[in-house]
Amino acid sequence: MIFTPQLASLPLLPELIEELPNISGWEEVLSVVQQHKPVFLPTTNIRLEDVTAAFAIALHMHQPTIPAGSGGELINNLQYMFEHPHEGDNHNAGAFANCYSRMADFIPELVSQGCNPRIMLDYSGNLLWGLRQMGRGDILENLKRITCDPTYQPYVEWLGTMWSHTVVPSTPIPDIKLHIQAWQHHFAAIFGWDALARVKGFSPPEMHLPNHPDTLFEFVKALLESGYRWLLVQEHSVETLSGQAVQNKHLPHRLIARNSQGKVLSITVLIKTQGSDTKLVGQMQPYYEAKTLSRQNLGQVSVPPLVTQIGDGENGGVMMNEFPSAFKQAWHEMAQAGGGKSGIVGLTGTEYLELLEAAGCTPEDYPICQAVGQYQIWQQVAPENCEPELIANVIDSLQQVNPNFHMDGASWTNHISWVKGYENVLTPMNQLSALFHQKIDPLLLAESDLGDVSLSDNSTVDSLTKQYRYRQALLYNLLLQTSCFRYWGQGAWTDYANEIFRRGEAILQQSFSV
Repeated sequence: MIFTPQLASLPLLPELIEELPNISGWEEVLSVVQQHKPVFLPTTNIRLEDVTAAFAIALHMHQPTIPAGSGGELINNLQYMFEHPHEGDNHNAGAFANCYSRMADFIPELVSQGCNPRIMLDYSGNLLWGLRQMGRGDILENLKRITCDPTYQPYVEWLGTMWSHTVVPSTPIPDIKLHIQAWQHHFAAIFGWDALARVKGFSPPEMHLPNHPDTLFEFVKALLESGYRWLLVQEHSVETLSGQAVQNKHLPHRLIARNSQGKVLSITVLIKTQGSDTKLVGQMQPYYEAKTLSRQNLGQVSVPPLVTQIGDGENGGVMMNEFPSAFKQAWHEMAQAGGGKSGIVGLTGTEYLELLEAAGCTPEDYPICQAVGQYQIWQQVAPENCEPELIANVIDSLQQVNPNFHMDGASWTNHISWVKGYENVLTPMNQLSALFHQKIDPLLLAESDLGDVSLSDNSTVDSLTKQYRYRQALLYNLLLQTSCFRYWGQGAWTDYANEIFRRGEAILQQSFSV
């Protein structure tokens, strides 16, 4: 645990405020997430020198928020599935709900049986809010058992994500950090400050990594400012500095982000290997792949490689039906082979990185990578000559010469574009974001100049980010950016997006009219 007296003195956060999720307004979040104390190292039962190879698996859970209640109110898609069981695959609603909860049963069961399991969890803000909305707080309470109980904390790592499951490359840059910190607010309100202080890895929706220099730079900057130590990336979304495929995909890398002004940031990344993600996780393939690997040198240190994989935690027959037995079988097999603590073992991402650091490795020892496609840019622009107009011209030139060159990023769904054909969603999405910042940014700036405003009776006015009107406007701005509105093609889902835009625009015009 990393519980400290400072955390104990912080106020308990309400999960809902006037029926809206708590996604803004608490400056304490920043101080909590920027703590740099070890998270897993004090409690891990793994000794790095005893490990031949390791694996880490993550489960991604998401259901979008849609304006589809009986009166048009915002509800979660899972609730819609329960209420309309005869549409499409909606009969899976009960199985999905079970998937969202079951890891809180599996981990205690395995631990009680002498196993040494590990799991990483990635839940969107939409889903966390939706479970509470639809009266399924029992799922959240079950998850608190493995999140808040020190007995199970060494086995479970939560990964941060974008609150409303937006794909980063096409998210308006000013909203990237709003999503990141909205999730942190909401998570702390549900699971507590100590749980939030333990969240150090980040899982981008759809594994979508921006490759435009400025978007990637701002994304990495927002992650670092929000206290994240590492990022999960898809294998084919990164390349070496010479434009080649990464070779040591089972070792951590250092992702370099250089913007069009020549500024450079870096963050540690763990590389998710390619493949049919949900089936690979559902059948515990990362464990079996790890069994084929041996230790490698990282700098001057011999370390075990890490096979990293993430998949939807509820979608598909393999995950719903085959995963429970495969998951348990693998941990029992490891327990019998080496107590689950030697040879081939499971780890979480932060645990692995902290063990490497304790063994003498630093990020400077990690192989360097960059977002895919950037080699072609930097081949033509020397770092000391960076300027926005030049970078824009180079990108335009590359796109004219090579129709396959793009700055749309790369994800685990590269056969699907999140941009092409969705102008009727992207245009209002960008309009709503622009209106949000046009209305609100000057007020935030004025507020920061004034400080706390005292009334005649010595009371104070809530800061803008704690006010209902701000939280409501922010909610609609973030909701419109949900990736699902650009996944299912034209029809009901794009109609949902346009209704959210209509409501969000009206809220901003009415609540921020002055």
